[in-house]
Amino acid sequence: MTKLVFETKRMKVAELGEESSVPDLFGELTTQNSLVFDLDEDDEIYEGYGKVNSAFPYRQLNGYTRELHEKDVKTAVLENEYLKAVFLTEYGGRLWELWDKKTGKNLLYTNDVLRFSNLAIRNAWFSGGVEWNLGIIGHNPLTTEPLYVAKTQTDEGDPVLRMYEYERIRGVIWQMDFWLEEACPYLNCRMRIVNDSNQVIPMYWWSNMAVPEYEGGRLVVPAKEAFTAVGTNGFKVEIPFVNGIDVTDYKKIPTSIDYFFHIPKEEPKYIANIAPDGYGLLQFSTPRLQGRKLFSWGNIDASDRWQEFLTEDAGRYVEIQAGLGKTQYGCIPMAPHTAWEWMECYGPAYSEELTAEIYDKSFEERKRYITDYLQKTQLIGKLEEELKKTKKMALTEAELITPGSGYGAFRKEYARTGHLKFVKKTESMEKWEHFFETGELHCPDPETEPDAFWNGEEFLAYLKKTTLKPLAPNYENWYAYYHLGILEFRKGNDKIAKEMYETSLKLRENAWALHGLACLSIHEGNKNLAALYAQRGMELKRHCLSYQKEGLKILSQCEAYRAILQQYAAMDEDMKSIGRVQYYYALGLVKTGRLEEADKLLNSEEGIVVDDVREGEDSIQDLWEILNHELYQDKASLPYRYTFHAN
Repeated sequence: MTKLVFETKRMKVAELGEESSVPDLFGELTTQNSLVFDLDEDDEIYEGYGKVNSAFPYRQLNGYTRELHEKDVKTAVLENEYLKAVFLTEYGGRLWELWDKKTGKNLLYTNDVLRFSNLAIRNAWFSGGVEWNLGIIGHNPLTTEPLYVAKTQTDEGDPVLRMYEYERIRGVIWQMDFWLEEACPYLNCRMRIVNDSNQVIPMYWWSNMAVPEYEGGRLVVPAKEAFTAVGTNGFKVEIPFVNGIDVTDYKKIPTSIDYFFHIPKEEPKYIANIAPDGYGLLQFSTPRLQGRKLFSWGNIDASDRWQEFLTEDAGRYVEIQAGLGKTQYGCIPMAPHTAWEWMECYGPAYSEELTAEIYDKSFEERKRYITDYLQKTQLIGKLEEELKKTKKMALTEAELITPGSGYGAFRKEYARTGHLKFVKKTESMEKWEHFFETGELHCPDPETEPDAFWNGEEFLAYLKKTTLKPLAPNYENWYAYYHLGILEFRKGNDKIAKEMYETSLKLRENAWALHGLACLSIHEGNKNLAALYAQRGMELKRHCLSYQKEGLKILSQCEAYRAILQQYAAMDEDMKSIGRVQYYYALGLVKTGRLEEADKLLNSEEGIVVDDVREGEDSIQDLWEILNHELYQDKASLPYRYTFHAN
């Protein structure tokens, strides 16, 4: 008998903190969008297609700390006689644990804490489980957000866990249905993405599985080639041996790297992580999910440092992934008025047919063994039949358990998604509903942080119509002009954006338009003016941590190091203790020649702990090396605590 229960799990969790008070106008560091490829003419990996420069209209989630607290976390649990699957419904619907009840082993790497780090397009991300990545490169914008949670059942009466949401960058609705069949050792995952627009949109999906880094473990995938990149150069390699290293033996991979496996069309779509006893996780899918990937942190000091930084005592992991495209270097085109559906399954790679002998065989033999098993059992063929069979269930309304965001309630209604309930649940959503119904936008006190940002040509046209003409309802509303400035800036209309921001300031002085003007000035190459705007904004929002951090970031981009020191001096002591703030202060000290003070800060017993250090960010390492060279003229080893350059 299968069951679905909703309960809580006591966990050690870091506080996620508030969203940034300002919009994400420039985005975080990403390398995928700057790669240069030399590929065969039939590879079709869509490199660079669909790239975005920021997470707008989402805000950055950069207010977290590393401090942990005990907390009850909401979960959904699916269970039958073979498996127990635990989902974190408040954190992107992540599949957190997958227990094989026959062996008592967890098939996934499950972190012992929820600790956030700067690895996603919105900054905050945490390791462990299976993350469902949708829409854009850089992890799901909703990976730390609650989803809509509902329940229904299959025609056979098996309980179904449904999670869904509206993704605002692409403007699509995505739906995930999960269930366990009686007497079946695989978790069924039925996925659905709907593009109801009249535009071709770039689409992206990768199921990101964190799995234990087994000693002597092996990766199994039905491929002979893989796409990868070193620096900004992307290329294709033969596998398993790359530069003399068997990349399926992931403990031997030296540095952080991705391998995107090129699975031929005729081969079954799967990937497995196998321990020396022949046991591990097997993931397989219907053909639409064509891509498979290995990510390894590598095996150098920086790799160890990152793994330690993300957890408390859970140890090391690697990621195996499955995606719509061949790689994550670009998205793939999704036609208008289209629904994409597929199924994927998760379960143990150990049975009477799959035994420990696969470990002792070559990569080709291991691959053949699992491929033959999938073909013999017809598991993928049966999965395709199940996808068709459950179409009606997937389009049937389910009982809502908990709501997600209110944004989906503002979309146009279409038959393809009419079975999904969306609710407006906040005061902010009610204010925006009033605007969409009447044209009158609320006008908050400038001391109040902006409540929501919107994107799209339709919204921009409506806001212009209700603002720019005399006697229009928002003609003297500073908040309306502020939003117009943001949208025009994002369209590349710098002159109009400047006019909108300046109009907003004339109506009411506000830190938000000053931030917009600072970003615009940087974009235009006027660093001095950008620094002046940033400093005035910081003076107005002295007690807003996210604004102060953003201001320091802008001042560093402007090379206004004395201004950084001045702004730091005006902060309260709690704010001065924040790691990212301390980094900017140390930068200001080094750049203004106050080396001894910087040395005391960087080389104290604990040093600086930058909670939101970015994957691929070398700033703290570079700063220490500059200080060390200037002060001691030697090449001392970088302290382990600052060693984050894993590739």
